[in-house]
Amino acid sequence: MKRLWFHSLTISSLISTFLVLIFAASPLTGVLAQQPTETPSSGSGMFITNITDTEPYVNVRLGPSSTIYPIVGTIPYGGTAPALGRSQGGDWIQIEFPSAPGGTGWVYSPLVQVSPPGTLRIVESPPTPVPPATSTIDPTLAAQFVVVPTSTRLPTFTPPPPLVTPEYIEAITSNEEATPLASIIMAFAVLGVIGFFLSLLRR
Repeated sequence: MKRLWFHSLTISSLISTFLVLIFAASPLTGVLAQQPTETPSSGSGMFITNITDTEPYVNVRLGPSSTIYPIVGTIPYGGTAPALGRSQGGDWIQIEFPSAPGGTGWVYSPLVQVSPPGTLRIVESPPTPVPPATSTIDPTLAAQFVVVPTSTRLPTFTPPPPLVTPEYIEAITSNEEATPLASIIMAFAVLGVIGFFLSLLRR
């Protein structure tokens, strides 16, 4: 009987020891699993607040420049966000902004108030966004389709030269002028006939 009681006591103690070990180990495992991962906002513990009452909101940009980086969101008047750092000159403040690429954005420091007062660490600027590719046109090919209008003179009217009418002068011959000419011709004819006969007679 004593042996039976001893065995039951031993088994009970073993089971109790096993249960104590399980309950002791489970909280430790739960604590390790619930440890939060470190986020950028937990480093500074500072926040920014939009204090600009002249504008309905403050633009949140991808980087510390209003000309290079695009707008990724806005913060309304009185809105807050965790502050992560500042630019080299302190003109811009990096904040935690989940909707932005990388979960961070930048706001212009004169438009917000940092609380509690302190010094933020300097953060390097993100790379400049690459502008979208634009279609380029081959200048040689484009030059073939450029039509340059040539300056042409309008036709002008040139008057023709004055018409010259030829004048015919009629030769008026009188009988007195015609008679000497006919007599000369007749005299040569007679002389020729006489010479012809003389040559025949000599033969």
